[in-house]
Amino acid sequence: MVLESFIGDFALLMLVAGAGLIIAEAFAPGAHFFVAGTGIFAAGIVGVLLPASIPAAITLTIMAGVVLATSVGTLYAYRELDLYGGKGEGQTSDSKSLRGKSGRVTERVTPTDGQVKLEEGGFNPYYEARSFDDEISEGTEIIVVDPGGGNVVTVESVDNVRDEIDRELEREAETTEQA
Repeated sequence: MVLESFIGDFALLMLVAGAGLIIAEAFAPGAHFFVAGTGIFAAGIVGVLLPASIPAAITLTIMAGVVLATSVGTLYAYRELDLYGGKGEGQTSDSKSLRGKSGRVTERVTPTDGQVKLEEGGFNPYYEARSFDDEISEGTEIIVVDPGGGNVVTVESVDNVRDEIDRELEREAETTEQA
């Protein structure tokens, strides 16, 4: 008898505690309180709605299962939806990750001044840019050759960048022309 009365009070306590944790999430975002709060809140609702004729041990077992299932489901949903950007997509982790990124010149780039917009440049894709020697005109496609530090990168026009494959193709073309 006493245990059944306790279950009803316990379910209400869980309902209030879960709501409190969900509200606390607003003050400390990051899904720390929300996951547990959702599970506890759902178990409180189930405990209040279950008929008093169900034995206390079964009611507690059902409520424990609801806490576990709801908390796991909420955590999974948070990770899949990536509400807080936990996966780090859409942002750069450091300046070294900018090497090789491409973009376009938004303001003429010289050895002392300029600006570019990188295609995958993070939250703010606009960076101050410098060139090695030549001017790079507005609208030209560029590639970051030296990420430097902060928001100043050294860029080169894609037309001027040559790698080992380009050099090998040029050698083959010269050999073919001479033959």
